[in-house]
Amino acid sequence: MKTEELRELSITELNAKMEQLRIEMFNLRFQKAKNLLDRTDRVRFVRRDIARILTIIKQLDNSK
Repeated sequence: MKTEELRELSITELNAKMEQLRIEMFNLRFQKAKNLLDRTDRVRFVRRDIARILTIIKQLDNSK
């Protein structure tokens, strides 16, 4: 996801999106362990999206 799209979401929506991404990361790790992972770059993209969401949440908390 792009940063501009994430900034438009509320904190509850960001937390929900982060939960979805963490579940996806969990599943990707299992696929990688069983050598079933087709797109290995997906792990990197999910990890970066989680980091983006955490950064935006911290920025929103500090602005209050």
